[in-house]
Amino acid sequence: MTGWAVRLRMIACLCLGSVLITSQPVSAKVPPPDSAVARQEAKRLDQLPPVTPHGKSRVDRSGRSEKGHASWYGPGFAHRRMADGNRMNPKSNVAASKTLPLGTTAQVVNLKTGKAATVNIEDRGPFVDGRVVDVSPKVARELGMKKLGVVPVVVKPITVPQPDGDVKLGAGAADLNAKQIKQAARTTKALTGADETETAER
Repeated sequence: MTGWAVRLRMIACLCLGSVLITSQPVSAKVPPPDSAVARQEAKRLDQLPPVTPHGKSRVDRSGRSEKGHASWYGPGFAHRRMADGNRMNPKSNVAASKTLPLGTTAQVVNLKTGKAATVNIEDRGPFVDGRVVDVSPKVARELGMKKLGVVPVVVKPITVPQPDGDVKLGAGAADLNAKQIKQAARTTKALTGADETETAER
């Protein structure tokens, strides 16, 4: 092959590569929580099988359900400072997760009883493999798990904060009405604030 043929082939490859790069889809902006597109995405997420985080998992903003075990905060954790800087209120709907972003609202379902409760993710933990959420004593009572201590659960994110300040609907929003979704989005925005940063997640 002559020198000119080699050069022409290289130019063609470079041009093709630039076309492929520029034709890659740009990540779509998260649709508003009150839109039909967001509701459709929530229903799609709800149909996917739950994931089971193991070990040191990364923060997951996808809105997909998680499956594992739930435990609850013992009395010694009352009023301790949580990952988001607030104090743990045993009478609130606070919860801890290793993977859901701080500020997420989610539905926790006790797979033994079918009882469910809505929680706000404001802390990190539980740091035990196989456990996906730690809930306040109030939520533990709602789930009927205080005597057992640890129960199998599914955690369905309802509203999930994104790095750019948007709020994405998760699997837990699939069966909620517009008013409930609006309230969950308002809670997430209030918990994250306008100045949320990734450093708060770590």
